[in-house]
Amino acid sequence: MRVATWNVNSIRTRVGRVVDWLVREDVDVLGMQEIKCRPEQFPLEAFESAGYEVIAHGLNQWNGVAFASRLPMTDVETSFRGQPGFLKGAEGPDQPLEARAIGVTVDGIRLWSLYVPNGRALDDPHYTYKLDWLARLNDETQRWMSAHSSMPIALMGDWNVAPTDDDMGDPSFVAGESTHISPPERAAFARFLDSGLSDVVRPLVPRGYTFWDYKQLRFPRDEGMRIDFILGSSAFAERVSEARIHREERKGDSPSDHVPVSVDLTSDGEDDLDRPMIF
Repeated sequence: MRVATWNVNSIRTRVGRVVDWLVREDVDVLGMQEIKCRPEQFPLEAFESAGYEVIAHGLNQWNGVAFASRLPMTDVETSFRGQPGFLKGAEGPDQPLEARAIGVTVDGIRLWSLYVPNGRALDDPHYTYKLDWLARLNDETQRWMSAHSSMPIALMGDWNVAPTDDDMGDPSFVAGESTHISPPERAAFARFLDSGLSDVVRPLVPRGYTFWDYKQLRFPRDEGMRIDFILGSSAFAERVSEARIHREERKGDSPSDHVPVSVDLTSDGEDDLDRPMIF
């Protein structure tokens, strides 16, 4: 099974590119972020014509997450337990939830498409919201893995964190002044790894960015960031046979500022000798 994640930065703008890529790369399941539409506005016909079912969660023209799959999707959730909300200028625990998380089960694997809050600035309430959001997600992931210890799970999406210095090549981000690279954000990301998840792409693709800003010729200069990840449980990681960052998708007409990240999974019970060679 080939599973991928992609911040598409408006699915209605880029539906042709996304569906073409799905078919060309023979992807079975795609988690999308920043679809920027409500479910009734999602361009379903193009996906369905290509053989994909879509489940989308969007509330307005911002945020939004979705899955497209050629395989049946079950156990759909549009938030995780304890997920915090946010409303600019408001305080208190009962803020409205944004469309930033959707979970499905496909062929016995639990998958989440996640759009982690940006944070905006170190002194912005959105930064506090981001750290809380990541902490609550980690708590819920650990609870879920404890209750379903043998079931593979993967958290996929735009994490809006560059975990290491090698993951940040955009000179506009300055240590001590910018989000995405602050010690609390990096520590929040590291806690997922400390708790039993692993970055299943990095061992196979050690270097490479997944995002380049549209401004200042960031892509031609390769001044990007690695902020899109697939974090998997051990039961998921042991089935990963190949991984790719699809850098070419940042080229051409009207690209997203992110590129897809994909992994190939062996069938349940298939041993390592059956895995394809990686050159």
